[in-house]
Parts: sequence; structure tokens; C-alpha cells
Amino acid sequence: MFIEVLVIGIGALTAVVLLMMALIGPTSTAKAAPIAGSSAATGVALAAAYALGILLDRAADAVLTPYRRRLRTRFFPSNSSHAAARLRLADFPVLAARADYARSRMRICRGWLFNCLALTVTADMAMLRYSFDNRLLTLCATTAFGLVTAYGFFRAWRALTATGYRKLAEQTGPHPTSSALPAQSQPDGVSGMRHP
Repeated sequence: MFIEVLVIGIGALTAVVLLMMALIGPTSTAKAAPIAGSSAATGVALAAAYALGILLDRAADAVLTPYRRRLRTRFFPSNSSHAAARLRLADFPVLAARADYARSRMRICRGWLFNCLALTVTADMAMLRYSFDNRLLTLCATTAFGLVTAYGFFRAWRALTATGYRKLAEQTGPHPTSSALPAQSQPDGVSGMRHP
């Protein structure tokens, strides 16, 4: 959880830095660069990235909750049925660990969906304060890349979320598929034996 929050927070912190560069301009940014490169600033940046990661993760979850609930209703008709399925999954530690890993990837995709949008806006704002060749072309390319990448993270989040609910339903349903559950040993100690 710490690592995924930090991964999300680094993107959010980068967007904040770009916004500050846009607000204070090139001259002040150049003066602040030596301070930003110090070891003390690195420690503060990591702490800030972690805090921003928590905030962004919660905000992204709140924004996408209605859409996530619509995906969940395809497999679980109510909140109680979903909660019961998650409790049943805890009986299979291997499957629970796989579900946790899938949720971790989902959180990162969810956070970086909003990071890409924020980075696109703040990068464009920062570039408008600097003079360089082909600025309009660069702005257009940056905006297009940011929006396409954000859409890619959204599609990845959606696919991971829907797959997670589908697998949870298969693994904890009344008649789970044999491929969904780990192999269980037979009472006589021989696993995988077929009986007539």
C-alpha cells in the first residue's frame, strides 16, 4: 500500500511543481532550482508525495465510485452479496493474495488517470510561460499524449475492475469453477485423483 500510494503521489507532486513553475515564471524557477536539488528537499518531496498520493487516491476513488458500482452490479446484485463474497475469498489465501495484487494495479491505474490529466494541464501552463521553438506544436503534442494516456489508464482501470469482480464471483459462487480454486488434497492424502 505504501509503494502504490507513493507511485501515485509522485505524479501528483510533479503536477504541483509544474503548476508552481507556471505561476512563478522562469526567473524565479531558476533561482529555486539549487534549493530543490538538496537532500533536505528530497526528503520533504517524498513525504509530500506520500501525502498527496493518499489524497489523490481517495479523491479518485470518490469520483469513480458510481462507475465502479455499475460495474459491480453485473456480478453482485447488492453490497451485502459483494461483502459476503470477499469474506468467503479469505478462506483461500492464494486467491486473496492475487486479488490484493489486482486491486493494487487498479489503484495505480485509477490514480494515474487523474495524474495524467493534471500533468497535461500543468505542463501546458508551464510551457506557456517559456519561449522556445515550435511551442504550439509541442503544446498540441503534449496535450494529445496526455489525454490518450489518461484514456489508456481509464480503460486499464475499467478492465481490471470488471475482471476482479468477475473472478470474485466465479471463485466464491455457489458452484465455483475448478480452475478458480486451488487444488485441494483428498482425505487419503492423494490429490487430483478421480473417483468413479
